[in-house]
Amino acid sequence: MPNIGPMELILILAIALIVLGPKKLPDAGRSIGKGMREFKDALSGDSDRDRDREFDRDEDERPALKTE
Repeated sequence: MPNIGPMELILILAIALIVLGPKKLPDAGRSIGKGMREFKDALSGDSDRDRDREFDRDEDERPALKTE
């Protein structure tokens, strides 16, 4: 597989800018990032429910303040 250098990245970004336009390009990047994150989570078995449960558990397990 050939290496992608800076000139190739510039070319890809220029084509994406021409095709999508400056207003839609950030939305497209955000969508791609979200899709990649969901794909990674699906492969590793993580889900939002698991993260929410861990967050709730951390709040419940705080040490109590010592009173004298």
